[in-house]
Amino acid sequence: MSKPILIGPFTQVLPMAGLPLKGALSDEQLTVIENGGILVSEGKIQKVGLFEDLKSETDSIQLIEGEQVCLPGFVDAHTHICFGGTRAKDYAMRNARISYLEIAKAGGGIWDTVTQTRKATQEELVEGILQRSQKHLQNGITTIEVKSGYGLSVEQELKMLRAIKQANEKTEADLIATCLAAHIKPKDWNGDKTYLEEMTSTLFPIIKSENLANRVDAFVEESAFSPEEIAPYFQKAKEMSFDITVHADQFTTGGSEVAVQFGAVSADHLEASTEKEIQLLAKSNVISMALPGASIGLGCAYTPARKILDAGGALAIASDHNPGSAPMGDLLAQASILGTFEKLSNAEVLAGITFRASTALKLTDRGALQAGIQADFVTFPTNNYQEITYHQGQLKPNKVWKNGKQVFKKD
Repeated sequence: MSKPILIGPFTQVLPMAGLPLKGALSDEQLTVIENGGILVSEGKIQKVGLFEDLKSETDSIQLIEGEQVCLPGFVDAHTHICFGGTRAKDYAMRNARISYLEIAKAGGGIWDTVTQTRKATQEELVEGILQRSQKHLQNGITTIEVKSGYGLSVEQELKMLRAIKQANEKTEADLIATCLAAHIKPKDWNGDKTYLEEMTSTLFPIIKSENLANRVDAFVEESAFSPEEIAPYFQKAKEMSFDITVHADQFTTGGSEVAVQFGAVSADHLEASTEKEIQLLAKSNVISMALPGASIGLGCAYTPARKILDAGGALAIASDHNPGSAPMGDLLAQASILGTFEKLSNAEVLAGITFRASTALKLTDRGALQAGIQADFVTFPTNNYQEITYHQGQLKPNKVWKNGKQVFKKD
């Protein structure tokens, strides 16, 4: 084993370790280590504690100057950053009070992105992913989930998933691929089988053989797939040992029940969830995923995050970064704004983008600062962690470490 490196001293270290996965959190539950340090060896955390105490364990020290607050690297557990083109026209039309249906009829909507993504080469998609993931990384996000779903054919979905895999090999961030072939029903489908049958019988085996993803998602909504339509799709995914996640309750309910039925790792969106769905999710092991970027982009209600937490549910927060409904792609800004509207404590906001988000990806080796897990952490130029959400995303990280290696430093 190589000699450990001590990194610090940090004005404050928030390990985010030892906190419960489910339920409400108060800021009093947060551990805040003043003048802390992190002992790192071979990309893993060895110890977290007082900097002066850890100095006796190594003579290799990476000194940190100035006031710095250190947190675990953020995890964005729901994005669509593999796409072609733009939907700026859609955004302008929505703000001009043109309905979603009218926008779709005018050539906009998800199908517009499908058309533009199909035209893009795999190399162009890789370049777009790399540009967006680099921006995320500089904002402190060290793990990024990335969905397909703008291909909507075997060939095009594979192009997207291969692009995500290729980009993952070229970025310092970890990209976690999810197959969202069941995004919407393709307008041009004319196969002998139903679209979903073709995906399960042809696409799924190739994904497995090429190790392109171990997660399958679907949009359960009146405008996409009904609970009855998606059931055999998810059943086949389970039989093939895919993890399941669900776009649920965005505009109408039904998706969260599907998520619980199939033991999904997360149910994402939930803006339309009522007390029935909130209680159902809270009593399950499904992570509730709030996507405030979509609420901001569409001008609609937020996920009932406060009610979910008070009911005992597990709440993660993700950006939903996509070209249509959530073009901002700034996780910390969105999480901070959600906290304002839903009255979330700092502990709840930060848990939602660290260990609760990593749990939604079934990743137990990140999301906190503790011995034995990946040395992914981020620092902010302040002496008080409360300043981070107070500035609602405008206080940016000045340093980011991935696997113990500093991968970003603000000039």
